[in-house]
Formats: sequence, structure tokens, C-alpha cells
Amino acid sequence: MQQRTKEEKAIVLDFLPNGYASDTRPMHMKSAIAQALGKEHLILLELVPKKGIFLQPNEEVYMGEGKRDKIHHIVGRIPYDKLTQTARVSLEQYVEQTVSQKEAKFVEFFNKAQPINTRSHQIELIPGVGKKHMWEILEERKDKPFESFADIKERVKLMPDPKKAVIKRVMMEIRGEDKYRIFVSA
Repeated sequence: MQQRTKEEKAIVLDFLPNGYASDTRPMHMKSAIAQALGKEHLILLELVPKKGIFLQPNEEVYMGEGKRDKIHHIVGRIPYDKLTQTARVSLEQYVEQTVSQKEAKFVEFFNKAQPINTRSHQIELIPGVGKKHMWEILEERKDKPFESFADIKERVKLMPDPKKAVIKRVMMEIRGEDKYRIFVSA
């Protein structure tokens, strides 16, 4: 049995102090809900804060094992379609920020990516990167590993902006638009 990926910390995308508007239960039975994105594996989560706790969008919360100061429990993963409009806007901003802050991790993908099967390669999963760019990336990384998005852009002719392309790919995976996952845990 495959071990489910767990998140330790998350970023609050939206906080609904009275739960979902679609929840028709009486007010005293509803609980506050936070829509959040896991910091490490970029998993969309629904969290229930402890009584009396009000969370702010972009607030980091701990939800790992052990004592949690703000989160009562994790309801579970949520699909992108269930996100509020506020959460969707926050999500895009946070993904952009994460890709910038963890640039080395995403650049490492270009240095280590492998074939998926005999006809396609992980690098081709990046929006705007076709066979020609893929072969050029593979050749360039043989000489010397890439050090930054700027390095990739400089060494690979007519390469679309690698940072923007990675952000697009992360968003595609979060929205569930492709069966392959390279940045977001399943």
C-alpha cells in the first residue's frame, strides 16, 4: 500500500468563519473552514481551526503530528473546483512566490528529469517545451548543470520563460489537468 503524502505546514488561501454558504445546517452546527495549500507538496487542503481561532489569508499554520496551536483537524484534500474565488487568487500568488523562493528545487528538475516512456520525456510536460527544446536542455545539462532559470533561458535558444512555464505547470497539476505529476504530490 502506498504511503499518503502528508503536509506539516500550510498557507491559508481563504478563511470561511461560518463555513460554506452551501452548507444548509443550522448555524450552531457549522464549523469554520480554512482552504489551504501545503507548503512542501503543494496539496490543496480543507482545515478546521480550533474554536475561536480566526485565520488570515497567507497565514502559515502548523498541522503536522503533535501539538497544533490553531488547527483542530484536517478534513482532507479538496479539488480545485471547490476553492473560493479568494482562495484561487491567493493560490496563484502563492505558487508564483514558492517557485521564486524555491528556484533551486525547480531548476534541479531540469537537471534531473528523465524519460516517461520511449516517446516522451518529463521535460516535455512543461508548457511551451517541445522536443526541440527538450533535446537542447538534455545536451546543455550534459556539459554543466543549470544553475538558475536565467541560466536555462540563456543557454537554451528561444526557450519560453522557464519560471513562468513552471508556474503554469504547477497550476495545471493543482487543477488536475494532467495525469502526470512532477511538482505536486498525488
